[in-house]
Amino acid sequence: MAGIKLAKLPDRTPVKLAIAVMPDLHVRLLDYAAAYAETYGQEEPLGELIPAMLAGFLDSDRGFAKGRGARSQADRING
Repeated sequence: MAGIKLAKLPDRTPVKLAIAVMPDLHVRLLDYAAAYAETYGQEEPLGELIPAMLAGFLDSDRGFAKGRGARSQADRING
């Protein structure tokens, strides 16, 4: 059906990453998970919290967003 308004949905297949963190960061992440559970009354595994934390960090990094926007615009122009 040509001409529908909704564009094709992007790939939504999760990408699994394995990382190693230093012990002090692991403790901080566990403390954050505890604070989250205390705040919202629901425990969430670190594997669920970390992607949201990373997304929030990237969304709030204005320098990254500005640079990424400039690169995206250059890619569109240079096609």
